[in-house]
Amino acid sequence: VERCLAQGLVGAEGFAVDASLIAADANKQRSVPGAEWEIKDDARRSVQEDLAVLDDAAFGAASPVTPKFISPSDPAAQWTGAHKGHAFFAYATNYLIDTDHGVIVDVEATRAIRQAEVGASRTMIDRTENRFGLKPDYLAADSAYGSADNLAWLVKEKDIAPHIPVFDKSNRTDGTFSRSDFTWEAENDRYICPAGKELKQFHRTYATPRSGITSDGRRLYRASKKDCDGCEIKQRCCPNAVARKVPRDLNEDARDVARAIAATPEYEQSRHRRKKVEMLFAHLKRILRMARLRLRGPCGARDEFLLAATAQNLRRLAKLRPQRSPHGIIAV
Repeated sequence: VERCLAQGLVGAEGFAVDASLIAADANKQRSVPGAEWEIKDDARRSVQEDLAVLDDAAFGAASPVTPKFISPSDPAAQWTGAHKGHAFFAYATNYLIDTDHGVIVDVEATRAIRQAEVGASRTMIDRTENRFGLKPDYLAADSAYGSADNLAWLVKEKDIAPHIPVFDKSNRTDGTFSRSDFTWEAENDRYICPAGKELKQFHRTYATPRSGITSDGRRLYRASKKDCDGCEIKQRCCPNAVARKVPRDLNEDARDVARAIAATPEYEQSRHRRKKVEMLFAHLKRILRMARLRLRGPCGARDEFLLAATAQNLRRLAKLRPQRSPHGIIAV
């Protein structure tokens, strides 16, 4: 990476992040159900490595859910059916690339689950900034990285523009109004419904002030029952409820930033440039033949992913900045 920086191949205007699954050296036939997994006293090295990363956000602490199956030979490998085919044990290799020339600026090995991959993106952004002094103006990624918490981290803590589709489940498919049909007024802290009525958190004053924040980190904005009773479009809004409620995430303002960016020409350009990371994964599997790991354990996965990314950067460096002899002949 330092050599690529010296050769001017990293502009740091925009970064892209993504993850790809690589099959682990683990066999389903020799696995055990997650609830029956027990660690023996004479555990092998890969098992000891798994114990060492139980509190690591990229592995044991990524999710409290017990995997359906665990491989005794490599318990850190994740049982996954993400490819919509036969499930298998896998690790995820995470790439953070510069979108100018597709140089890989950082790589991280994690469990093959979305929470670990999103956490790895933060780790790589922080590490790249600390190690090389690089911080991008924008980050391009797919919707797996578009949660409210992650967008808030990018916008509020890192001051990085999120060129990321918002991960949003508020759109309804039953013909009733979705949250996007309601207009948000930040200055008045309220929503306006399609009929022009307001939705507020509180319709009366409480003796003891309430925060209005639910256990899952949202605020609920409610319409007045009087307004909903006489509304002509109630059947399209809340046919099975007394009055309409609209939840708003505490970090909804960061999602609004991402939605506004998605309407710009720069966003369309970054979506095309993001495909460079997918091309690197295709090269990793088809050209470098890294369809299955040879080493076991988190350390083995990290070593193989790091060496593979190094080889890809060297190839990019040789292609874009070939070393020439004084006579103009390419040196071998």
